Amino acid sequence: RLRSMAAKLRAEAAELEAQRAQTIAEETERVFKMLDTNVLDADELKKGIENYMATKVDDEKAKKLLDSLDASGDGVLQLDEFKNLDAVRSRLDMILREERATAQEAKKKAAKEKQEAEKLRLLQESQPKIGDRFLSIVPYLFPLMDGLQFGRFLLENQMENPVVGVIALIYATYRSIPFSGFISFFALSILSGNMGIKRLIRYNMQQAIYLDIALFLPSFIGVIIGGVTNAIGTPLPAEVTQLGDDVVFVTLLTALLYCVGSSLLGVVPDKIPGVSNMVNMRVPSIDDMFDEQDN
Repeated sequence: RLRSMAAKLRAEAAELEAQRAQTIAEETERVFKMLDTNVLDADELKKGIENYMATKVDDEKAKKLLDSLDASGDGVLQLDEFKNLDAVRSRLDMILREERATAQEAKKKAAKEKQEAEKLRLLQESQPKIGDRFLSIVPYLFPLMDGLQFGRFLLENQMENPVVGVIALIYATYRSIPFSGFISFFALSILSGNMGIKRLIRYNMQQAIYLDIALFLPSFIGVIIGGVTNAIGTPLPAEVTQLGDDVVFVTLLTALLYCVGSSLLGVVPDKIPGVSNMVNMRVPSIDDMFDEQDN
């Protein structure tokens, strides 16, 4: 009984397949007959698609579709190559999807090329000139002035040195201005946010602020240690205090000399551990800005 039912189902399936093949053949013949032709070239294929599928295609797509269906390679579709409208529609949809993907890829490539061109333009505009390089080192006077308190032991016997004399004059002028520290801090903070200023100058403004803030740490530690030692009745030896101040001042001078030298060469001084990392977040480079846009 089961074998009989299975045989019956296979027969019905074969009959349905035969009917479908007959329908497809009749449909194909009908299309060729309506177009009054035995073969289809690109123009006739385009006309048939527009008439029977209500789909507009240009000559290039019609030629591409014909080539994909033309098994014999003779440039026209024979009756047996045409298959059916569903097959043509499926192949046309595939071609349209490929073209959309290609167009999207071309659009992305054009956008990337435009971005690279803009990046190059900004890089060229941001290159500091000689005047910009000298101007960029001025902000480092701010942490230098506040850091001179740590250099009193090293500089007190160097007043005949012309460089020390100039620094002393600048320091006296700086301290003669009321609230000079607060004015310098806020001026550098505001100006460093002006995108019209070259990045090297803005970067050094921010780095000068962070270097000045960093000076607070040794001062705070000195106050704490001094308070504790005085409370227990054992003040720190003067030699220890002097050594601590000398280390802080030499470290500050080393950082400032690096920043000044690098800036005069037109290179952003972004290698100070800890400090430069924070400045990079406040004053991103052109590469960083374009990376953020991509993300």
